[in-house]
Amino acid sequence: MITEFTPWASLIGGVLIGGSAVLLMAFQGRVFGATGILAGFLQPNGSGDWAWRAAILAGMVTGPVLYMLFTGAMPAIDVPVSRLALIIGGFIVGLGVTFGSGCTSGHGVCGMARLSPRSIAATITFMITTGITVYIVRHVLGGI
Repeated sequence: MITEFTPWASLIGGVLIGGSAVLLMAFQGRVFGATGILAGFLQPNGSGDWAWRAAILAGMVTGPVLYMLFTGAMPAIDVPVSRLALIIGGFIVGLGVTFGSGCTSGHGVCGMARLSPRSIAATITFMITTGITVYIVRHVLGGI
């Protein structure tokens, strides 16, 4: 399987993610971790806390629609695994987020930028685990 090289789209996406993380920290004093934002939205601590979370989640949902307005097509999404593999993977990610005290966006984007030793260790663990998982799924199991 070959992955398409998209330097401009990747650069724009990275700038938008980094910029949103900086703005959230500047205006709310909060780290941009997607699972933490979702968890706080589902169990808010107050109306002010809920509103910014709702705005971010709304942006995540409407982003593809804006993409379609600018390009004329929805973003292509190719999921080369079975539905069962997606469900199992989602469950494993949920466990990892819980036991790892955060997700890749919180640790990888914000924690690394703050030079947090815990986030650096978590991100290294994410990357190693991802490499091992991809190898096992593609070369040992033959793709699920």
